[in-house]
Amino acid sequence: MIGAMNGKLIVAGLAFVAALAPVPPAAAAEVAGVFGRGRTAVVVTGGSGYAFDQTYFVLGLGVSYYLINGLNVGLAVESWTGADPHITKVTPSVQYVFYQVPTVKPYLGGFYRRAYVSGQSDIDSVGGRAGLYVQAGRNAYVGGGVVYESYLDCNKLIYRSCTNTYPELSFTIAF
Repeated sequence: MIGAMNGKLIVAGLAFVAALAPVPPAAAAEVAGVFGRGRTAVVVTGGSGYAFDQTYFVLGLGVSYYLINGLNVGLAVESWTGADPHITKVTPSVQYVFYQVPTVKPYLGGFYRRAYVSGQSDIDSVGGRAGLYVQAGRNAYVGGGVVYESYLDCNKLIYRSCTNTYPELSFTIAF
């Protein structure tokens, strides 16, 4: 339980510090574009996932809000179907996009995740992500990167591994 609490405190602390950061002038927000202060982004994810020796169909939807240029806080939900047990994941996160970089936009982030597994105990995890965004339209970006996740209070009798590293692809629309 101490590990889960530490993950929650880290995410809450980063969001609090970001909220206290000075507000940049309007001209700076324009330079940041879709990653500028006050912008909202909707992220759709989909693909396959592997758990409990089974392959799942994964669909996700998330929203993030930019507190300052480049820094967002977000919330995402994923549904893992097509196998048993059903899994639902809820993920609050914080991420920084290096909007100053031309052409591609690198990003770094951290998250806390709660996985609700039907018929079993829920499991918490914390992790980090890094990758690149490439512009796909005026307010649209395609992202690709890697995620590292560590499960807290992991029971190796149920879970084969207590850490996981995997690729991620995303499509983001900002408004």
